[in-house]
Amino acid sequence: MSVSAQRMVAKPTRKPVHFICLAPQARAVFLTGNFNHWNPQSHPMQRQVDGSWHISVEFSHGSHPYQFLVDGQPVNDPKAHGVVRDAQGNRVSMLMVS
Repeated sequence: MSVSAQRMVAKPTRKPVHFICLAPQARAVFLTGNFNHWNPQSHPMQRQVDGSWHISVEFSHGSHPYQFLVDGQPVNDPKAHGVVRDAQGNRVSMLMVS
């Protein structure tokens, strides 16, 4: 296989993205979005000493809608790259990865 053919079948590049949710009063926080089929249990965030919640997730190139679920309630990320509407018309955060 030629070098150019190998490049065409190479796996897409994935980049780690670090999320922080400031919710010191929360009992549980999850990251949900199109990358996990909006499954609220698949990406639990870890509580830090200061009350913030953190998680790192690898994303491929493109745009990715997402939200935090803070004690079961959807919360948009104030540090998102933008806000879009999901399939149900709800406002959700947008992440752009290049």
